[in-house]
Amino acid sequence: MSVASTAREPGHDRVELALVANRLRSIVRKMSNTLHRTGRSGVLNTARDFSCAIVTHDDRLLMAADSLPIHVLSGPDQMSAAMHAFHPELHAGDAFLHNSPYHGNSHPADHSLLVPVVDAGGRHRFTVLVKAHQADCGNALPTTYMGGARDVYAEGALIFPVVKIQSAYRDVQDVVRMCEMRIRVPEQWRGDYLAMVGAARIGERELLALGEELGFDALHGHAEAWFDYSEQRMVNALRRMPAGAATAATRHDPAPGAPDGIPVNATVTLDPDGATAEIDLRDNPDCYPCGLNLSEACAGTAAMIGLFNCLPETVPTNAGSLRRVTVHLRRGCVVGIAEHPTSTSVATTNVADRVTAAVQLAIAELADGHGMAEAGGFGASSAAVISGRDPRAGGAPFVNQLFLVLSGGPGNPHTDGWTTFCHAGNGGMLYVDSVEVDELNFPILVRAQRVEPDSEGSGRLRGAPSVYAEYGPLDGELTVIYAGDGHVNAAAGARGGEPGARAKQFRRDGAGELTALPGSGEITLLPGETIVSLTAAGGGYGPPVLRDPELVAEDVREGAVSRTRARETYRVVLDGDLEADLAATSALRKLEMEEAAP
Repeated sequence: MSVASTAREPGHDRVELALVANRLRSIVRKMSNTLHRTGRSGVLNTARDFSCAIVTHDDRLLMAADSLPIHVLSGPDQMSAAMHAFHPELHAGDAFLHNSPYHGNSHPADHSLLVPVVDAGGRHRFTVLVKAHQADCGNALPTTYMGGARDVYAEGALIFPVVKIQSAYRDVQDVVRMCEMRIRVPEQWRGDYLAMVGAARIGERELLALGEELGFDALHGHAEAWFDYSEQRMVNALRRMPAGAATAATRHDPAPGAPDGIPVNATVTLDPDGATAEIDLRDNPDCYPCGLNLSEACAGTAAMIGLFNCLPETVPTNAGSLRRVTVHLRRGCVVGIAEHPTSTSVATTNVADRVTAAVQLAIAELADGHGMAEAGGFGASSAAVISGRDPRAGGAPFVNQLFLVLSGGPGNPHTDGWTTFCHAGNGGMLYVDSVEVDELNFPILVRAQRVEPDSEGSGRLRGAPSVYAEYGPLDGELTVIYAGDGHVNAAAGARGGEPGARAKQFRRDGAGELTALPGSGEITLLPGETIVSLTAAGGGYGPPVLRDPELVAEDVREGAVSRTRARETYRVVLDGDLEADLAATSALRKLEMEEAAP
């Protein structure tokens, strides 16, 4: 069905379609606001590491406003299908706990609730999905990122493949007790679970009200029109993309179970005339005996994030726009379809980000003005999971993930990289922690947080720089666990852009001496000690000597780039007031071009 034909049908004119789409979007935002305001853990109420979505009765993603991309582009459809497969009869008041990466979920730390929206006649109309990252999901170590786990058994997390946790709006206490027994901070998990239930039930209530107001048949008709409209938006975007096929490669750092690192290749084929995009990830190694393998949901989503990042216009993310995209995956592949008992503990971040990067770099090879550079590797200790006992609370245990600063965003054809980008899978949707709130919630002291000069991936549009963070225990011991990337393999630039600075980690002892730490690890800090984190910077886009001199001067004035780097890397001459000397800069750049000529 075309957009034009949809617009002529009664009840499906463009204005009404926009109004209904906004009503659906507002429902998802109500769900998100509820979870953000009532979640117990800092992961939810500070960093906002969660997503909410609406799925149709026949398992198609309809709306996922303000969600984290890695959570929702691929997976909600599979999760809904698994709910139908395991529970053919759905009733009002049902709710299902789901975190199985083998049945459409991202990774075990993302606890999800699926609530079928059943009308007064007992007919299943929609499904609402709430996905919330857990700082502690019962792993063998107090972390959600078990990068060294050789299989799912070594992870230790409880796996819930669409398990009923509510019936007739009442908790199934057997399942709740299992979580409370396994998880180190049961009160925190219970609070997050109740917040998820509240968010899901608000979505259920609002959809029932909207269906009663419009009539469910009419609402389903609007959903189909929304899919068709979104597909047409994708068609319009793809027709503005360059034609051709390209393959790009990147590599994750060495890690336990992958001593030589993990190569990632992506082949992208764009057909503007047919308005289609294909991404092939099958030419990659088999799964590794570690937790860095991707689930099917994360592999498909990471590829699509790379494509959506490079589209020349905004396109709604739902089953309609995804009709034009094909992602080829292979079973048993590290960036494909992981099968039980393969560990996918870290599936949402490290290797997934490399998939996104490979797609962006491949598109950049097709034509200037398209594609993007690579974002900095994820997993610095500034985003570690911390744990211990809080002496301010009588020695009560705590486990939570910090989001002080994260990896730098990539340069692209239109803008510099985003400093608070977080990482490729979250695309700037996470909130950076408030230092004051972290110090209030946990027995830590944040000593410093600042941009590291001369670390950006230089380019016509530069990557975001590294960020320095240092923190340690306020009193007592503090365990810090992180699974990092970007310490060996820097974020690549695109079309002549330079790579960003590599990540670094250090331990500062009580005397102030620094000791280098590995890219991944478990560190116990004693009182007076700190951990120092330098995040990975984003790669640059285009040759640095083509950067606007005024932008270079601004970077120098802000302290992100030194005067020396401005001259040596960007060939920009500054006067005494740190303003760009355009005549001298032009002469310097012309001289370099003449010297570089054959």
